[in-house]
Amino acid sequence: MQHHINYVEFAAHDLAATEQFFSRTFGWLFEHYGPDYIAFSNSGLEGGFYRAELSASVASGSVLVVIYSNQLEQTLELVQQAGGSISKDIFSFPGGRRFHFIEPSGNELAVWSDC
Repeated sequence: MQHHINYVEFAAHDLAATEQFFSRTFGWLFEHYGPDYIAFSNSGLEGGFYRAELSASVASGSVLVVIYSNQLEQTLELVQQAGGSISKDIFSFPGGRRFHFIEPSGNELAVWSDC
C-alpha cells in the first residue's frame, strides 16, 4: 500500500492573473480545463486552481504551501515584480530563511532557502 500527497488545489477568484503570476515568477506550466479550472505543473507538486471567491491564509488556519528557492532575495523581487505582495518579509528559522507572499487571487504561500 502506498500513500503520498501528489496534488494540491487552491481557490482563485482571478484565474488569469494567478496563472500569469505563477508562470512569470516560478515558471509553472498551465493547462485549462474549461473556464473555471486551470491545472499547473513544473512546480515540484502538481495541482490546480478552481474559480471561487475564497483564498487561503495562515491567519485563517490554512495549510501553508512552501516553495524552495536557492536565491531567496531574487525570488522575493520576482514575486513583487509579478504583482505579488509580501505578507512577511524574510526571516530566519532553524534550518534556513523564508518569506510569505500573497498572490493575485489572495492565497498566501511562502518561499524558503537553506542558504
